[in-house]
Formats: sequence, structure tokens, C-alpha cells
Amino acid sequence: MSTEAVIAQKSPYAVEVKENETYHWCSCGRSNTQPFCDGSHKGTGFEPVAFTAEKDDKLYFCGCKKTKNAPFCDGTHNDL
Repeated sequence: MSTEAVIAQKSPYAVEVKENETYHWCSCGRSNTQPFCDGSHKGTGFEPVAFTAEKDDKLYFCGCKKTKNAPFCDGTHNDL
């Protein structure tokens, strides 16, 4: 079981979300459909983080997988 997430990219993913849609943010960094889960976490001990949009909006999902505000970017990538 892996204890470290893979850094998918050292910047956030800007995503246009739709009201009432549920998204599953990849927490392990292994997904080929970043920033969202494709099941690549199986066997790693990581699980995706579900998020349901309250309104149509542009949001910034964490790409480095080190955020303290999952699934959103908190600027942690600036210190990597």
C-alpha cells in the first residue's frame, strides 16, 4: 500500500462545474483523467473525494495532491 500521493502537476486544474453534479477528485495522483478519479487508486489505500457543485462555477482542484483543503487548491504546490 502506497503512503504518498503522486504529484499529478504542480498547479491547480481549473474546471467548469455544473450545479448538482457530483465529481470524484483523485487523491492518489495516479488517475489518467486528472483531476478526477478513474479507479487507478485501487490497492493504494487512497480513495477519491466526492464533491457536489452547489452552482455552475469555475473551481480550482488541487493538482499536487498535497492540499489541506481537498479537493481544492490551497497553494501548497508553490512550496514543492
